[in-house]
Amino acid sequence: MRSFEELLAEGASAPVDGWDFGWFAGRATEQRPAWGYARMLAERVGTATAVLDVQTGGGEVYAEVLHRAPRHPATAAATESWAPNLALARRNLAPLGVAVAEAADGAELPFPDASFDLVASRHPTVTDWAETARVLASGGAYLSQQIGAGSMRELSEFFLGPVDPGTGRLPQTVAAAARAAGLTVTDLRPQALRTEFYDVAAVIVFLRKVIWTVPGFDVEKYHDRLVAMDERIRSDGPFVAHSQRFLLTARKP
Repeated sequence: MRSFEELLAEGASAPVDGWDFGWFAGRATEQRPAWGYARMLAERVGTATAVLDVQTGGGEVYAEVLHRAPRHPATAAATESWAPNLALARRNLAPLGVAVAEAADGAELPFPDASFDLVASRHPTVTDWAETARVLASGGAYLSQQIGAGSMRELSEFFLGPVDPGTGRLPQTVAAAARAAGLTVTDLRPQALRTEFYDVAAVIVFLRKVIWTVPGFDVEKYHDRLVAMDERIRSDGPFVAHSQRFLLTARKP
């Protein structure tokens, strides 16, 4: 097994742009949600005429969905806020005819009212429900897989100590906000997913990529805790945490 210093250097230098998690193959595993988000979205895209993917990241999942859909919608659009991901999303989605607009998370969407009959978002950092309802056409649907309260709490608390997950990301809280914006929630399904990290480099890359797990994470700042993590994995086996996910579907009357 490689030394801690080698793993530290590898984890600190690995690319973290986009939402492709292929780097983690053989280094970490995460149980997948039972509902199959990409499959569900591909089925809905196949019957839609105008589709918007909000906070698309690098566009990897949206591209997969469009490839799997039985029929391509007449209009396909996406938004992204982070410049490196925006450039990546445009490269990934341009061949599929998708226009990717720059839009800050939670800000006004750069589209007219009632522009889309399907809006989707996978793991949004924040959802502006009023904007979502505004750009949805009457009868249009919203489909989202979201990160629930306390996701990866075991990992966060290893570095930070006790963490209060709050209630803002509880499925029932998010569903209530959707209803307050005039949407009808038609499905709400939570699930806890087992995640295992097999070496400290995988932990470092995850924390650099999923930045809200340990806000302000830096390998120098958390060097001592990374040493402790490395020792724990070597002695006890994979570090286990649980990601929290929920599926929410809604419709605009």
